[in-house]
Amino acid sequence: MNFRSMEEFWAFYVNQHSKPATRRWHFAGTLTSILCLIYSLCFNWWCVFLVPLFGYGFAWYSHFFVEGNVPATFGHPFWSLMCDLKMFGLMLTGQMDREIKRLGKRPILQVF
Repeated sequence: MNFRSMEEFWAFYVNQHSKPATRRWHFAGTLTSILCLIYSLCFNWWCVFLVPLFGYGFAWYSHFFVEGNVPATFGHPFWSLMCDLKMFGLMLTGQMDREIKRLGKRPILQVF
């Protein structure tokens, strides 16, 4: 798919992350990557190699085993990273559900 703008890709990205569990796995992966990056900068720079392992590992797990789709990273790596950081920020501030509603999506309720 070709996207003309970041906003257009963002709508696609949110649709690819329709399940709350998928978004939670992404959040955990992004948070772990950020913490690992900080640790590597402060203490042991070899740990920088773990940053993409955690970030992509958690996200790809969620796509293959929770969401059941192919990660957007495969086709659009830069925009996917930017949208992941945007989603992380919205989740951190509690605004992701509002963003889903703005785009016309309904959050899927989960029992667990």
